[in-house]
Amino acid sequence: MMNAPLAATKPTSAATSRRPVAIPPMPDYTGRVLAYVCTATIILVGLYTETFEHWMIWLAAGALFWPHMAHYFTRRTILRRSSRVRHKMLLADCALGGGFVGLIGMVVVPSLAVLMMLMFSCLLVGGMRQWLLGTGCFLASAAVSLWLFGLAPSPNAPILLSMVAVLTTGLYICVTAYYAHLQAKALVTAKSQIQHQREQSIALSHKLSKYLSPQVWQSIFTGERDVRLETQRKKLSIFFSDIRGFTELSEEMEPEALTDLLNTYFNEMSQVALKYGGTIDKFVGDSIMIFFGDPTSQGQRQDAQACVSMAVEMRKHMKILRQKWRSQGIKTPLEIRMGISTGYVTVGNFGAENRMDYTIIGKEVNLAARLEALADPGEILISYETFSLIKDTIMCRDMGEISVKGFGRPVPIYEVIDFRRDLGADRSFLEHEHAGFAMYLDSEKIHADERRNILEALESAAERLREEDPDY
Repeated sequence: MMNAPLAATKPTSAATSRRPVAIPPMPDYTGRVLAYVCTATIILVGLYTETFEHWMIWLAAGALFWPHMAHYFTRRTILRRSSRVRHKMLLADCALGGGFVGLIGMVVVPSLAVLMMLMFSCLLVGGMRQWLLGTGCFLASAAVSLWLFGLAPSPNAPILLSMVAVLTTGLYICVTAYYAHLQAKALVTAKSQIQHQREQSIALSHKLSKYLSPQVWQSIFTGERDVRLETQRKKLSIFFSDIRGFTELSEEMEPEALTDLLNTYFNEMSQVALKYGGTIDKFVGDSIMIFFGDPTSQGQRQDAQACVSMAVEMRKHMKILRQKWRSQGIKTPLEIRMGISTGYVTVGNFGAENRMDYTIIGKEVNLAARLEALADPGEILISYETFSLIKDTIMCRDMGEISVKGFGRPVPIYEVIDFRRDLGADRSFLEHEHAGFAMYLDSEKIHADERRNILEALESAAERLREEDPDY
């Protein structure tokens, strides 16, 4: 007469207790057998108390036979391919239950018992929608049956029949509710395990992100980019840099101290690169390779300006690092040299199916590397293509032409001076270095509450110098 979509948990071993466990539902067949056994019991007790007609013994037999027939229909016939077959079979149960209630002439307690089992099953299987449909089928079938057979002489049932009807209905509801409790408990456990696995996956993805540029990692984990061997042609701005004097320093310092210095340098420069949206390609020795325009781009002009702006800030930031290293006893004046070019390159995943590298290749990459090798310490050399995109905001000096392998004619190059806004009397950036003195000032980055402390420090330093040299 009804089925139960409930689920039970199975004990798991210690090896599988940490993974979500599949919860086998209480089979429709078992739930329907239980419900119809309860109904058959009500019929038999009704016959015993002479509340029902003697011929209704066949209804008890049919109640015991129908669950097996329904199971055959839903598993062995074309009905197994029908969508929502469980919901449809439950509607058939509601129709049968309504017919039964009409046959017994609406005897109150048995009728309510059958109705409660049906409605309880409908709510469990399909919620309010199934409950409304089931109620409609039940009422329609009951109305037809009453029209054919009429009401019972007395709507009251004997005490024995009423007690059996209440007990069997309670038994069905308790058993199905118990399975529902087990399912809910298992679902809570599964949800907790899934949350734990999700947190582990997030932690793992964050660890893996350290080996990829943030832009590449984000495009992969958001599904914007597939992890497969594919490339494309795009116009990018490419940046190369290395540290002048690092080789000599490596011969003087212990490997551990040198490693700490290099990691500090890479960390500081990576923060600057990410600030401007650069995709960090790789670290090689003391060299850094960065490109702009993939996997995200703000436009060719904006990408080139961001790339050169990053290089200018790196050059300024290197002065701060030199002061820090000098305070740590490193006297070698480390400086960086940089090269930038803009042009079409091939970008994407290179390598093998089981080991890929997201990088770029092309003659513009070679040009940027060549410019970096030609640059003097603290110098930024750029190609003409880059210069044409940034000349309105950044002052550059023409450095003539160079011959580069892969280019048919000499390539004009330019030296980056500074932002136009920072040139002249209104510039925000000042620097001065001597033995025993170093000053780096970027007034745009100084907060109002820090200005007083800086002025006091400068006045104190000036007063100290005047005391040591009265002529000033």
